[in-house]
Amino acid sequence: MDALLLIKAAIMGVVEGLTEFLPISSTGHLILAGQLLGLHDERAKVFDIAIQTGAIFAVILVYAERLRTVLRGLPSQPEAQRFALNVGIGFLPAVVLGLLLGKAIKAHLFTPTVVASSFIVGGLIILWAERRQQAVVRVDSVDAMGPLDALKVGLVQCLAMVPGTSRSGATIIGGMLLGLSRKAATEFSFFLAIPTLIGAGLYSLYKERALLAWADLPMFAVGLLFSFLSAWVCVRWLLRYVASHSFTPFAWYRIAFGLVVLATAQAGWIDWSG
Repeated sequence: MDALLLIKAAIMGVVEGLTEFLPISSTGHLILAGQLLGLHDERAKVFDIAIQTGAIFAVILVYAERLRTVLRGLPSQPEAQRFALNVGIGFLPAVVLGLLLGKAIKAHLFTPTVVASSFIVGGLIILWAERRQQAVVRVDSVDAMGPLDALKVGLVQCLAMVPGTSRSGATIIGGMLLGLSRKAATEFSFFLAIPTLIGAGLYSLYKERALLAWADLPMFAVGLLFSFLSAWVCVRWLLRYVASHSFTPFAWYRIAFGLVVLATAQAGWIDWSG
């Protein structure tokens, strides 16, 4: 396989891994990187979704001990059963709405105006959420969440179906507005990403399998590897960051990126149609 293509796959993997768990929208950044690198055909779109799985492996590694404890405790421990139930409840809205609305969203919302608006509005919401008077934290850890908390965060996650919104941004900021502590919202966002992104990746590979060939395997393997490595660094850093920092810098970054989307679309430099 062309070495240049593998280098491009590695760059896309790094972009995915660094942006998937930050509240800045990995989709928007992958569209931009793909356009700049010339990876924007239908096969490349499948690649973008598939390499999310690499980022999820990073979360699984960081939380390996916690996940092993949950799996061992599922048959008999109420805490483990409640944790698994909450993740399942949070995952369910994305499955239902994704199957019902996925095609319509792809057809009508992947436009420069929608992508830019999502970036800018999301940034303004983060600024508002960080500057508002701190609400009473009802839930200080993932283990203290109830099924209704999980459902609410799962519904908020569905906002990320709008391109440019950011899945992690929706779940983390949404969770905080719903009464979760910053740490609990961040960790539940990570756990919720495991079934959500693995499911999306497998579904996309199955649905678009006719576009793929065995010759694509090295490209996908490189993308997955670099997505995993960069996400592993990002997740570990983000867990330390949220302990003592706000998400305000990401809000300003989103607003600036939204303006970039508008400018590049107006100039005809980037095709933001996904």
